[in-house]
Amino acid sequence: MRRALSITVLIAFTGIAGCTTYHPRPIAPAPLAQQFERRSLASEALHAYVARETGHDVTPWPPAVWSREMLTLAAFYYNPALDVVRAQWGTAKAGIDVASAIPNPVLQLPFQYNNPNPGPGARFTWGPSLDIPIETAHKRGYRVDQATHLSEAARLNIINAAWTVRAQVRAAMLAVYAADERITSLSARAEAERQIAVMSRHRLAVGQYSQPDVDAAVLADTQAQSDLAAARSAEQDARAQLAAAIGVPITALDGVTLDLAAFGTVPPAPPAANAQRAAIFHRADLLASLADYAAAESALQLEVAKQYPDIHLGPGYTYDTGTNKIGFGLAGITLPIFDQNQGGIKEAEAKRKEVAVRTGALQDRILGDLAHALARYQSSLEALQLSDAHLASARRQLDSQAAAFSSGNTDRLTFTQAKADYQTSETARLNAEVAVQEAAGALEDAMQQPLGHEAVNSTLSEETTR
Repeated sequence: MRRALSITVLIAFTGIAGCTTYHPRPIAPAPLAQQFERRSLASEALHAYVARETGHDVTPWPPAVWSREMLTLAAFYYNPALDVVRAQWGTAKAGIDVASAIPNPVLQLPFQYNNPNPGPGARFTWGPSLDIPIETAHKRGYRVDQATHLSEAARLNIINAAWTVRAQVRAAMLAVYAADERITSLSARAEAERQIAVMSRHRLAVGQYSQPDVDAAVLADTQAQSDLAAARSAEQDARAQLAAAIGVPITALDGVTLDLAAFGTVPPAPPAANAQRAAIFHRADLLASLADYAAAESALQLEVAKQYPDIHLGPGYTYDTGTNKIGFGLAGITLPIFDQNQGGIKEAEAKRKEVAVRTGALQDRILGDLAHALARYQSSLEALQLSDAHLASARRQLDSQAAAFSSGNTDRLTFTQAKADYQTSETARLNAEVAVQEAAGALEDAMQQPLGHEAVNSTLSEETTR
């Protein structure tokens, strides 16, 4: 009896000794805010991350000019949205360990005092026994399959979130590009309108202009100055938008030169069949939905398997008033007489149907968005061609006025007005160009694949966390 008690105590303490201890990791708002304010594009940790993701060192660091690809990698490093989905993937992967765990045996220590004593020995009955569960019908395997599919869906959510971050960086850089180009164009127009207003006042003074003509010139000058101020404000807003997309304070972009040359090129529209194929096979959200459906399938298989009872072995030792007993029986078997887990099976079937419908609806929405994006991109390309033709015509008119001014056939006011009109045509052409780039971004988002030969190299694995 003492030997059995010693073995029981040893088993209990061995299990306790293998337990993991709790380590608190408190967080507070103030340190988090300080950590955010310290983020910088010159960080050596960011340098190491970019080198690892691109496969080569970037020298000098920080680069003199930041391209869209480099800023996208910086966003992959800093943007908190990716940290959230990476953490969710870690939780899902931990779920695989939970699902694959073998059920622990249960140690039972019954004790009974007998009075009167029925036997020759001590007047109590005592003895340790084990309840060892054995799962049947591949239940553990189905749980692991379900957890694995959920983990894959969480991993694909990282890619989906990364694409969203990439799109945010692209949109912000396009806004910076548009604001910078508008500032250049509107500066020239504002200067021309200012000169026109000055010359109009001079002509009014010598009786060559009426007051309404001067008022119109002053109004055009005021409007041009207002448009220029709005463009400068938009440039600041676009830089703040870019900093938010990257996940850094706006001061981190102070003195940073952006490479915006890519927005000056317009890739051709892909064939509709190729775009549709890309959307179906590259959209991470659709692939994640398919993984959710596979998890629902495994969940249904698990519920079906629960119709078959598990086995519980019950070996043990009992001291019974002087008699030593060793048992090898079954601790219990659940008999599926009344329900046979029909409720759980029906619920799992309904869940599988729900996920299937949601996946089909997502694919329909993707194909609809793609068709709309293709049509929008094609129409914006056509509008840009018309704008190019209009700008070329305005350029010829300006050149004609410049030649007439040089030869003395027209005055300075007329020539300056022609320059202001040309800047208006340039602004209209810029608006058409920005519309094309916005349509290109929408088409890339619909396919989750860049147009042309642009690519961003990032594995987005758990190693990308800091």
